[in-house]
Amino acid sequence: MRRFDTFQQFYPFYLGEHANRTSRRLHCVGTLLFISLVLYGIATAQWRLLIAGILVGYAFAWAGHFFFEKNRPATFSHPLYSFIGDLAMLRDVLLGRIRW
Repeated sequence: MRRFDTFQQFYPFYLGEHANRTSRRLHCVGTLLFISLVLYGIATAQWRLLIAGILVGYAFAWAGHFFFEKNRPATFSHPLYSFIGDLAMLRDVLLGRIRW
């Protein structure tokens, strides 16, 4: 397992693990669904949607890894940095810094 002291060190590794365009798309869709379900769950006090958001987000991301990237999700070894990476990659896609 590689060790990273900061997210800035981790993010280039994270992006390298998401080189496949379809995988990136699945991650972005999963992250958007996660955010939507969590926010809607909080707004409507439907707490089960928080769990649903997590499950849906991971399902899309892991499908990208297992079927397209053919690698092991960084979530298994770096869960916090991986979550932040999902949000950062979505931001970078939306800003046009990373190809959709």
